[in-house]
Amino acid sequence: MTKVRFFLSAQGIHGFEIKDHSGYADHGQDIVCAAISALGQTAVIGLTEVLGMDCSVDIRDAYLACYLPKEMAPAVWEHSQTLLQTLYRGLTAIQAEYPDYLRIREVEQR
Repeated sequence: MTKVRFFLSAQGIHGFEIKDHSGYADHGQDIVCAAISALGQTAVIGLTEVLGMDCSVDIRDAYLACYLPKEMAPAVWEHSQTLLQTLYRGLTAIQAEYPDYLRIREVEQR
């Protein structure tokens, strides 16, 4: 099962972590894993290449983590939240369709 954690505060989403394979199908045939990976990587590209943010990103086999920088302009923060909310909603839609293969958790940060 793929596990996703979104790191939240009252201000919004500060980062996310995606880990493990979904187990829906064999490697190379797993549409659930591919969809999750595509959404996560697209969010990272949006944050780092489109918005130009200096995020902390860690990509390994069956693992992707992305954390926003501590300081940023308010307009950049708003754009980052649009991207991260879109990621959240996309993954939630996958979880609704494949609940045995994806679990999403929200982790409160202070």
